Amino acid sequence: MAGKHSEGNVRREKTTKVKTRSERKKKNKALKIIGIILLVLIIIIAGIGVGGYSYIVNKLGKMQQVDINVDELDVNKELSGYRNIALFGVDSRDSNLGKGNRSDCIIIASINQKTKDVRLLSVYRDTYVQIEGHGLDKITHAYSYGEAPLAIKTLNTNLDLNITEFVTVNFDLVAEAVDALGGIEITIEQSELQYINDYIKGTSESTGIKSSNVTKAGKQTLNGVQAVAYSRIRYTAGGDYKRTERMRDVLEAMLKKLKTKSIGEINSLMDKFLPKVYTNITAPSIIAMVPDLLKYNVKESVGWPYKTQGITLDRWYGVPVTLETNVKQLHQEIFEEQDYEVPEDIKEISNKIINKTGYRQ
Repeated sequence: MAGKHSEGNVRREKTTKVKTRSERKKKNKALKIIGIILLVLIIIIAGIGVGGYSYIVNKLGKMQQVDINVDELDVNKELSGYRNIALFGVDSRDSNLGKGNRSDCIIIASINQKTKDVRLLSVYRDTYVQIEGHGLDKITHAYSYGEAPLAIKTLNTNLDLNITEFVTVNFDLVAEAVDALGGIEITIEQSELQYINDYIKGTSESTGIKSSNVTKAGKQTLNGVQAVAYSRIRYTAGGDYKRTERMRDVLEAMLKKLKTKSIGEINSLMDKFLPKVYTNITAPSIIAMVPDLLKYNVKESVGWPYKTQGITLDRWYGVPVTLETNVKQLHQEIFEEQDYEVPEDIKEISNKIINKTGYRQ
C-alpha cells in the first residue's frame, strides 16, 4: 500500500486542475443508480416476491456483517433529516475487504428522509484531507490505514457529515457481476480506447478472468473485465474526475441490465454475490428501507470537491481550494443549509492545507 507523504517535503511541481460544478455533474436519467446499496435493495425487492421476512433475513445474512463503534466516527449530530451511507469500492487482490485496501471509489448516497430525494456524492480519491493519525494525505488512504471506521471518520471530519453506515465491495465482484448479468452496454470514446486494453490486462491478472481486448470505439457490450477496466481509466481529459463518472456509468448500466432479469435469475445472483458484500447495515435496517425505495427521487450526481488544484509533493494530490469553501458549498447545495457556518475544526484543517500548498483561491 502507498504510505502517507512526509509533511516536511516541499512542493516541487504544480499542476493546476480546476473543475467547475457544471463540468462534473451528470444529467438525470430514468434509471439513475444511487450506488451499490441501491443495487442490493433492488435485489431484496425481487426476493420479496419469492419469500417472506425470514427468507429475506436469511438472504441478507449472507453478507459479511461487521460492527463499528459509532462514537468514534466524529458524527455531525446537527445534520438531521439526512441518512448518508458511504459506499466504498476497493481494489483488493483477495477476498479481504478490510485494512490494507485503498478505496478507489468513494460515493456517499445521501437520502433526504423527508422528501425522499437521493443524491450521489462522489469524493475524488486523490483529495488532500486530514486523516487522524496520518496528517494530510489522499482520502483513498484512509480506508487502507483503518478500513471503514477511519474512512468514515475522515469523511465526517473533513466534510462535516453524519455517516455511520457503509457498504464495501471489491472491484473483482463488479467484474463477476457484470458477467453474470450478461455484460453491460457502455459507449467507449476514441480517446479511451488506447488505455482500456492496458487495464484489461491488469484486471484479468488480478481477477483470474480471461478477456479479449476492446477493438473499436462506440456503443458496445462489455464483459466484466472490460467494464472494470473502463471504470479504471484515469489518463484521458478529466483525469480522476472523469474516472469517477465512469464508475457511476458502470453501476448505472448494471442496474439497467438487472431490471431485465427474472426473479429466479436475481435469486441466483443474490446467493452468489451477497457473501462478497461487506457492511455494518443490519438486515432489519435494510428491510426497513424497502417501502421507501420506490418513493426515491434520484437527483443529480455531484463530484466533490467542487474546485481543486493539483499539486505534486511526494506524489500527486487533488487539493480542495479551499476545504472551507468546498464544505460550505456542499452544505448549502446538497443539504440546503443556507445559513451554514463551517466549524472551527474544519477551518483549522483548511488553513493547514493552505499553509502546506499555498493554494488560497
